[in-house]
Order: sequence, then structure tokens, then C-alpha cells
Amino acid sequence: MQAHINGELNKWNTPFIIQRADPFVTRINGKYYFTASVPAYDKIILRCSDTLNGLKDAGERVIWEKHVSGPMSEHIWAPELHYINGCYYIYFAAGKAEDIWEIRPYVLCCKGDPMKDEFEELGMMQPADEDEFSFKAFSLDATTFEVKGERYFVWAEKTGVGKMVSNLYIAKMDTPNKLKTVQVLLTTPDYDWERVGFWVNEGPAVLIKDDKIYLTFSASATGACYCMGLLSADINDDLLDPHIWRKERYPVLKTDYDRGIYGPGHNSFVKDENGDDICIFHARTYEEIKGDPLRDPNRHAMLMRVEWTDRGPVFDYDNIIMQI
Repeated sequence: MQAHINGELNKWNTPFIIQRADPFVTRINGKYYFTASVPAYDKIILRCSDTLNGLKDAGERVIWEKHVSGPMSEHIWAPELHYINGCYYIYFAAGKAEDIWEIRPYVLCCKGDPMKDEFEELGMMQPADEDEFSFKAFSLDATTFEVKGERYFVWAEKTGVGKMVSNLYIAKMDTPNKLKTVQVLLTTPDYDWERVGFWVNEGPAVLIKDDKIYLTFSASATGACYCMGLLSADINDDLLDPHIWRKERYPVLKTDYDRGIYGPGHNSFVKDENGDDICIFHARTYEEIKGDPLRDPNRHAMLMRVEWTDRGPVFDYDNIIMQI
């Protein structure tokens, strides 16, 4: 493992899975699944294991590869696997060779075994009929969750002219590939830690406990300034009302120079075999990046056990789960 990593390893920053950014782990029908962005941004991979730790050494299946041209031919980013109405859906972002920054959310569907059967392309995620704004600009990092019988879609989309701003939006879903309601602005980069390099809120991930919903997100550019913020709301409130969401003033996870963890963010959540909540996030083991940070391959997937207090989840590097 160490031959592939340029940073010095210690008990806090040893990766779970190397060179897999935007890691997403879910448990479906007793099995754990892992997917993530690969350094070449050219395919979608999937791992499966009976145990969370088993994902580390599980074989990878390439379930889909980018097109040669047109939509879904560049920047294959941040896939997530979700199980909805008996089928497996992959939500991911992609551009096209003719305009690599025309990033939009797309959907794949598998009606059988995701580790054996084919995924059908359902095309771009569709807005509600009366929605004139969703997915018209740079859109990525979609996730979905269900609360009280309603399924929601949360994603990042850029707005503005000149100085583009990446916000998070939320809407209810009609089908797995179409929204039912118009977009609602959930959060915009308000604070200094969300505006380093670029003004960014992206990478939403949902964690539900008791009657509260917690939504983490990532902020700023993708170097050492990258960090994780937190929103929270009561699941009994109207989740499409942005006023019921509480945003933490400071990041809940950020670079730790002493431990050698740089740019933590774009996470997901899953329960381990004991029922504990686990945060899966990516980070680098060094600060200096040569060239374009997006072309640096060494964003590695790491695991952290989530602590709980009366105020909600706590993300502490002392709870890193060792995988040596």
C-alpha cells in the first residue's frame, strides 16, 4: 500500500481504500457496497462484501464505462448506489468530450444483481415539469434519502455570472429519475471556510438518528482547505422549508496538520455490524499538490466512527478506524 502513497502514514491517516475519492458505502440486504470516483474519471466501479472491513480487499467490478463522445463522456464523478423499490440505482455526475464542464447528474438502473447484471442508462436526472432551473447549469454530487414515506433528492448546482457559486438544493422525487417538486435552496457558501479558492457547497450526505436528520456537505476548493460542514433539521418539519434547517457556524471536520490528514470531505454514512454509525470520507496524506488538484490521484477513502452527543454527531480523528 505505501508504495502508492506519497505522504507519511501514521495511525490516523492510513487509508481504508487508496485512490478512491468521493467514497460511498451502503448496506443493502445484508451486504456492504462501495463505489467512488476513480483517478481517471472514466468509469464506475463497485465492490461488495459481507462485512464493512471486507470492502478493503474486495474485488472491484467495472459496472459502466464512459462514452466516447456526447453526454457521459468526461468527468465521471461521485457515484452513489441506492436501493429503491427493489432495484439498484447509481446516481453520478458527468460531462461530455465536447464541453467537459457541462456537468449534469445521470442515473443508471440494475434490476438484478449489481455485481453480475448490467446497468441500464436512464439518462439525465429530470426536473419537475414546472421547474425551470434544476440541472440547467453545472450540477453534481446528487444523493437521495427517504423520510416519512417521501423520497428526497439533494444536489449541488452552480449559479451566477462570472464568480460562480455552488449551492445545495433539495426537492421531492416523483420517480427514481425525476423530481416531483421545484428546487429549494438549502445552503449557499455563507462563511469564510466555505469560500477558500472557490465558493462551494457540495457532496451532501445524510445521517438520520431518532427524530433528527443531519446533512453533511463539503466546502471550498479541493486542496487542504476542503472541509466538511453540517446542517440539521427535525424530520417532522417540512424539509422543503429552508428556514427549518440549522447550519453550523464552523466546519465539523477539517485538515489536521499534526495527524497528516489534508482536505477531508465528500463523505457518506453507513452502520457497521454493531449498529454504530460510520463516516466514510476522503482525504490526502500530504498538503502540497503539484498541478491541478483534480488530477492528483491520492484522495483516499478513510473510516471514522461517529460519536453522538445531545447536540448531534461529533467527528473526531481519534475515532479513525485503523485499516493497516
